[in-house]
Amino acid sequence: MTSDPGLPGPRPGTAPDGPALVDQEFGSGSLYALRAAVAAHAASAGLSQDQVDDVLAAAHELAANTVRHDAGHGRIRLWADDQFLYCQVSDDGPPASGEDRTPASSPASWQTGHGHGLWLIGQVAAGFTLDHRAAGTTATARFAIASPAQPPDPRPPARSQDAYPH
Repeated sequence: MTSDPGLPGPRPGTAPDGPALVDQEFGSGSLYALRAAVAAHAASAGLSQDQVDDVLAAAHELAANTVRHDAGHGRIRLWADDQFLYCQVSDDGPPASGEDRTPASSPASWQTGHGHGLWLIGQVAAGFTLDHRAAGTTATARFAIASPAQPPDPRPPARSQDAYPH
């Protein structure tokens, strides 16, 4: 099991306390709908377009890993608090035939021959946990919700006297 002790919110493998923005089952045929729901709700939570893209990439990687390496289906939950948007993907099945689900010491060390999805999530998320258990795997990533930008100052910028020759 990997963990990020600074990851607030529910511990890995548990559901959020508050209402979920997204809470849906998925399989290989529903990844498009999953991405659409994640994008819409991440944007409505107040994330910038770049942050929405990061959440979307993380959600897709986690869901695709679940479809490919685990039971072939899973569940995604998105919820937010005042500081973070959380994306949690879980499955309840054993790994696909021939797949190894050996716990690793960090998301970056859980290597596969097919890509670097978990490494990517570690780069774009503010925190990431991966919890392997006999009954399934739960991955939770959190993304900082940026505070609203300060409104622009309506006054023109002050001119420096030194910038203009006399």
